[in-house]
This record gives sequence, C-alpha cells and structure tokens, in this order.
Amino acid sequence: MTELHWLSALEAVKLIKNKKLSPVELTDALIKRIDKYDKHFNTFISFRPEQALKEARVAEEGVMKGDALGPLHGIPFGLKDIIDAKGWNTTAHSSLLKDNVAGKDAFVTAKLKKSGAILLGKLSTHEFALGGPSFDLPWPPARNAWNRKYFPGGSSSGSGAAVAAGFLPLALGSDTGGSVRNPASMNGLLGIKATYGRVSRSGVIPLSFSLDHVGPLTRTTSDNALALSVISGWDKNDPASADVNVPNFCEDLDRGVSGLRIGIIRHFYTKDLIACDEMVNALEAAIMQLEKYGAVVEEIETRPLQDFAACNRVILLSEACAIHKDWLKSRPKDYGESLLSRLLPGTALTAVDYVEAIRTRARYTQEFNEIFHNFDAIITINNMEPAFPIEDSALCEKIYPRQARTPFNVTGNPALAIPIGFSSEGLPLSMQVITPQFDETMAYRIAASFESNTEWTKHHPDLEKTSVY
Repeated sequence: MTELHWLSALEAVKLIKNKKLSPVELTDALIKRIDKYDKHFNTFISFRPEQALKEARVAEEGVMKGDALGPLHGIPFGLKDIIDAKGWNTTAHSSLLKDNVAGKDAFVTAKLKKSGAILLGKLSTHEFALGGPSFDLPWPPARNAWNRKYFPGGSSSGSGAAVAAGFLPLALGSDTGGSVRNPASMNGLLGIKATYGRVSRSGVIPLSFSLDHVGPLTRTTSDNALALSVISGWDKNDPASADVNVPNFCEDLDRGVSGLRIGIIRHFYTKDLIACDEMVNALEAAIMQLEKYGAVVEEIETRPLQDFAACNRVILLSEACAIHKDWLKSRPKDYGESLLSRLLPGTALTAVDYVEAIRTRARYTQEFNEIFHNFDAIITINNMEPAFPIEDSALCEKIYPRQARTPFNVTGNPALAIPIGFSSEGLPLSMQVITPQFDETMAYRIAASFESNTEWTKHHPDLEKTSVY
C-alpha cells in the first residue's frame, strides 16, 4: 500500500470504509510526520494532535458499528487561519488577532466536519491574506515543501505547503487575487477558485467582500472535486452565496477531452507579461497533450492582463481599507510591514475610483463570458516563473505580481490550477483551466484527463532532502 501520508483522500476513504485502514492509524501517521518535519516548513499555526486522535477514535467506532459514513469519513484536513473553527484561534497570522477565539464553525468548516473529516490544525497565511511573506509577525512564514529556501506561494501558504509535504491530503485556502492558485502552482497541487458564490465565505475573515473565494488544495483532481462537492452550497449568512444546484463534481472525471473546444490565452504571457521559457515550454507541452487526446485548441484574445489587474487592485484595496479602517487609525504599528505597505495606497482611492472599477468589472465580465459561446474552456499560464527564494524581499516584490490569476477573480469564473511539470531546479510549474460560471465539472474533466495522461501529480517532495536545503 502507498505510504499513508501520500494516500489521496479518496484512497483513504475507500480503505477506511472497507476496514483496511483505521482513521486512528492515518491520523497518527500524519501527526508523526508533522512532528518530525514541520519545524522546517512552518505550515501550522495551531496544531491539536490529541484532539484529532480523539475524533479519529470516534470515527473508527462509527466504521466498526456500520454507521452511515460521510464522503470524507476519517480524513484529516487543515484550514487557512482566516477560517473559523469553534474553539480554535483564528489569528489571520496577525498580532491584531492572536487571541481571537472563534465562537462557531465557518460554513465550510461545518460542512467538512459533517462529511466526517477531522480538523488537524490551522495553517499559516499571509497577514490578513494580503501582506507577506513576512518575518516580523508572531509566527514565521511557511516554506516550500520542494525546497524550504523557496516561497510556497500565498496567501494560502501553509495550506499549499502542508498538502504538498504530505502532512494532510486536503486543506482549504482563500482566493481574492489568486491565493489558492498561487500556492497550488508553487507546490505542485490542484487548487480551485470556484464560481463566485459557489462556496460560502461566512465565518471567514474578509479581505475584499466582492472578490473573496474559499477553495480546496489537494494533490489529485478527484480529491479536489470531492472537496468542492462537500463545501459548496447556499448559505443564508453570506449575501453573495448562490442558491444553485451543487452537482457531483466527480461525475465527468473519466470522460476525457475528445471533441472539447479549448481557447488558449497566450498574450497574457507572451505580450502583456513575458513568462520564463520553462513555464512557457511546459504549457505548450500541456496544450499538445490535450490535442493528442482529442481537444481542439485555438488561440484567443481578451483584454490585456494589466486591465484586469488594475480593476482587481482598485476593488481589493478599496474594500480592504473599508474593513481595516479602524485598526489603520488606532493600531497601525501592530500590522506587519508588508501588509501595511500594501494597504496604505488604498487610502488614497476615492469613491469615484471604486464605483468606476465596479462598473468596469461588469463590462469585463460580460465580454469575457461571451467567449464561452464558442468554447468549452480556456487555458492560460498561472505564474510567469516558478517559486523564488523566500528571503529575497526585492525579488519577492518583483516576481510575486507576475501572474495571470486576477482576471478570474474579476470575472468570477471558475479557475483551476493544474501541475504541468518541473523546472530545472525541481520546482513545480502550473497552468490554469477556466470554465463558464458554475461549470466547475468541466474544469475537473479536463484536469482529470491531463492528470491521467501525464502523472505529474504522482511526484512528491523528499522531505529528508528538502528540509535541509
């Protein structure tokens, strides 16, 4: 059998239901791995192994009694530390909230628990999901599982690094300008920003009310589809929550890509920004792979990447400053330097700037979705480069914004990060699949076909080596 820490959630669920694996055995194996290695990667802010083992014993009793089991029965998971879990601190990785204890579960936390999953811990993030990587906060930043000297992506840094390191098969992050898809890309994972409104944000510390999403990070397509099926659904406590049917996102995973029409946006990385050769070559190889199995791929054009980025930035900073206005006035010194430097420009924006950005967003969204009259999906690059050294602050400021994720926060379309290979330094490379609103099933269909024909998701970091780089 596969080493327990590399089992997918679906593999583990099947073994547990067939009484070939105990939830206690799985949870204990992950706890021991975290104890041994996480001191090198800083993925956890809060870690409660005894509580997790207690819940695993209850899960095991349910199996032995023949109880009806949920779709993630006995599977440990982690939460980005802006997502509430009753009785746990929700710190947002900030001094401002280091003593903040959640009074109830977030909607997504409750859904995972109801499915039988077991919360193992709260995971590192950038401060309030914006400022970072930072070394002036109460907790150190998470590090990349493939090389601890490198950035793991943000702002769901701990979520990405923990799943890639084999500490968890599943973690949740948030995505306002790419913060699920960035750590997915830099850690060789699947990470989705579903359609805006598909997943409730109630019980999640906001960054930008109209751009925030919550999404899962996993090592396989099927796990990601299963996790999204579990956490999706209408929630009266989130005004943006969409009252739409939640399909089984796993239902089309075996259908392949034959006959699908897929658009490729190349100008994002050949004209608007210039991506590194390794990333472009990996993406072109991925396109050839999709064509080999029957997809029809055709180049398309949208507005320049910079237009989407500017719109996203005005909305994000305007809404973030509205959320943080009181603390910015009364406790500015309690913020980390990185977050403060990113928030303060938002204070110069006007109501006119914000309203114009909202109107622009509506226009861009309509234009973009017209493409799907002729295409089933769109693919493009994720990052322009692979991960970079985490302690090089100048390089971080230069490379971190070089990405093609923000357009899909603006339009609200599903966007799924997919691993497509490795750089010459052994760092993951990534692309995105974008689909019509509320058609995440199509994104997973394409990802599953690509995964089964390339097997990039079967590569894992060797923590004995990466923890001592």
